[in-house]
Amino acid sequence: MSKKPAKTSPRRPAQPAAKNQPKVAAKRPKGRPADDIPDRIARALEAIAIHLATSTPATAVAPSFADTDAFVWHPNGRLSPVPRVSRVEIDLLKGIERMRDILIENTERFADGLPANNALLWGARGMGKSSLVKAAHASINLERDDADKLKLIEIHREDIESLPALMDILRASSFRFIVFCDDLSFDGNDASYKSLKAVLEGGIEGRPDNVILYATSNRRHLLAREMIENERSTAINPGEAVEEKVSLSDRFGLWLGFHRCSQDEYLAMVNGYCRHFGIDVAEDELEHEALEWATTRGSRSGRVAWQFIQELAGRRGVRLSAK
Repeated sequence: MSKKPAKTSPRRPAQPAAKNQPKVAAKRPKGRPADDIPDRIARALEAIAIHLATSTPATAVAPSFADTDAFVWHPNGRLSPVPRVSRVEIDLLKGIERMRDILIENTERFADGLPANNALLWGARGMGKSSLVKAAHASINLERDDADKLKLIEIHREDIESLPALMDILRASSFRFIVFCDDLSFDGNDASYKSLKAVLEGGIEGRPDNVILYATSNRRHLLAREMIENERSTAINPGEAVEEKVSLSDRFGLWLGFHRCSQDEYLAMVNGYCRHFGIDVAEDELEHEALEWATTRGSRSGRVAWQFIQELAGRRGVRLSAK
C-alpha cells in the first residue's frame, strides 16, 4: 500500500514590511519635560547657596559689658545680657561654709588682679554648687564700683567647642570675667573636652589674664567611669589613654568637693529659709514636715530644702520675697 502524505499546516504568506513605518518612541516618564531639568538644577543650587550663606556663623561682636553684669554665650558669636540673675543669697547657703569661704577668697583675688585658680565644684547633686558660683559673683560685686565689677558669663556644656571664640572677645576687654559652665561632663566619644583643655592651659594663647573658669559637675574627673574603664581594657597603652582623659580635671587648680548633708544641716537650711522669707511655723511642726518631705524624696540636700519651702509657703499663702 502506498503511504499517504503527512498533512502540513498551511503557512501564511509573509506580510511585506510597511514602507516608511515610524519607529515607536520609548515612553517618557510622566513629569516635567526634559528641557526643564537644567532649570530645576539651577534652582536647587541657588537654594543650597542661600542656605550655606545663612548658616555661616556671624562675626562675633563684643557687647557693651558696662550695661549689665551677667551674660549668656551663644555659639553663633552672640552674648545675651541677663538683667536679673536667678540666684540665692549667699547667707542662705548652709552646710557648705568651708567651700564658700575658699571660693570667695579665690574670686576676690581674681577681682583684685591677683593670681587665682580655675575652680571645679564637684560632688553630690543639689548641694548648692551652681548657687555658690552665682552667689559669690554677687557678693564680690556688692561693694565695687561699676568699672571694677566682675562679669559672669554662662556657657552651656554643648557649646564648649566655641569657647576659643568667646576667649577672643573677652581678651580685648578691660573688664574681668568669670566664665561659668554648669553641669559639665563628657560621655561616649565626645571629644569636645579637648577644646576646654587647650583653653585652660594647653594652647599657645592660653587663658586670658582677665578670665577665670568655674565649672560644676557631679563627676570629679568630668568623664563617665565606663569611659575610663573602657580605655583600660581596650587601649594598647591603657595608662597613657587614661591619663589623657583624666588630665582635664587637673587643669582646674581648685577642687571643691560637695557631699551629702546631714539631718542637722538639712534642718538648718529649712530654718534659714523660713526666717529669711518670714514663714511662721512652730519648730516641732516644721521639723516633722521637713523630715517627712525629705523621706518622700529619698534624699537630703539644699535643693530638697528649697522645694519643701516652696511647698510650705504655697500652702500658707506666703510669697517668697525677702523680708
